[in-house]
Amino acid sequence: MAEQNDNQINIELAEEVAEGTYSNLAIITHSNSEFVIDFIRIMPGVPKARVKSRIILTPEHAKRLLNALSDNIEKFESANGRINIQDEHIGFPMNFGGTVGQA
Repeated sequence: MAEQNDNQINIELAEEVAEGTYSNLAIITHSNSEFVIDFIRIMPGVPKARVKSRIILTPEHAKRLLNALSDNIEKFESANGRINIQDEHIGFPMNFGGTVGQA
């Protein structure tokens, strides 16, 4: 008979959550007791954007998230090559670049 690991957590993923929510901007703020990450989707030519999801973390969990993201990015780049970030788009990327379409 196999021993059950008491440290295992059974995690359920609801179908609507499994679909995910696209975000192309994250704004991070913090207080002395928590980190708040707002995930936003901005669209070209639209001056207003809405927060699609807000995640609130303790400082310890924020550091764990940082380490997990760093580890995953390192693994991704090992398999797929370096991710290049354009320095010119620091701040809010209000203009996606390219031509502006008209209807």
